[in-house]
Amino acid sequence: MKIAILGYGRMGKIIEEKAVERGHSISSKITSSNVDEIESALTNADVAIEFSIPEAAKENILKAFDHSCPIVVGTTGWYDDFSEIETACNHKNGTLFYATNFSVGVNLTFKMNEILAKLMNGQSQYSASIEETHHIHKKDAPSGTAISLAEGILNNCERYDNWKLKEGNVELSNNEIPVEAFRIDEVPGTHIIEYDSEIDKISLKHEAKSRSGFALGAVLAAEYAANHTGILTMKDLLKFD
Repeated sequence: MKIAILGYGRMGKIIEEKAVERGHSISSKITSSNVDEIESALTNADVAIEFSIPEAAKENILKAFDHSCPIVVGTTGWYDDFSEIETACNHKNGTLFYATNFSVGVNLTFKMNEILAKLMNGQSQYSASIEETHHIHKKDAPSGTAISLAEGILNNCERYDNWKLKEGNVELSNNEIPVEAFRIDEVPGTHIIEYDSEIDKISLKHEAKSRSGFALGAVLAAEYAANHTGILTMKDLLKFD
C-alpha cells in the first residue's frame, strides 16, 4: 500500500520503519512545515496514519473522508467531537480506525481488564486503582490508554461510576477509581491495574519495552482499514467479541 503519515514525529518515524518492513511504501510525510500538502497526500495514498496533535486530528479525519482515504488515528484528545465525526464518516461512506493504543499486548490487557472487573462485582473488599507511567514528552495525563482501562472497569464493575486523576490533595469517593500518572525519562509506557484489600493485592500490568509494538499495531490497523469501511477499532482487528 501507499501510506501517508500525518504527523512525522517520534511515532511517525517508527511507523515508517514498520510499514516498509511489511512491504509498504510511504507516499507522504506531513509535518507542521508542509501541512499545506495534506490534500495532495490524501489523494495519492491508499490509507493515512494520523499521529499528529489533538488540535489537528479532527480536521485531518474530516479531510480524509472528503478524499475517500481510509484513516487510522492514534492521536487522542479529539473524542469530544466523536459524534460529529461518526456522522461525517457514515455520510461520506468513509473509514476511520481509531484506538487509544494500537499495541496488540495492550488490547489483550484491555480484554483481561474487562474480565477481571466483572469478577470483582462480587468482591467488594477490593478497591480498584490505575497507575500509568510514560516518557516526559507525553503531553496528556492520564494517558488515553489509562482512560480506556478506567472505562473498562466502569462498564463492568457496578460499584464504580467515575474515575479521577489523583494529584495533590484531590479527594476521591468510594465510587471513583483513582488514576495516577507519572512522566519519567524515556519510558515507552507502563500501565498497572490493581485491586487492593486488607489481606492481598491483585495486579494486572502491561509494560511496553519500546514503541515498536504501537507502531506495528498501527500498520496492521492500516492494512485492515484499507479493506473495510465505517468506524473500526482494535476489537474488529483482533476479532474480540
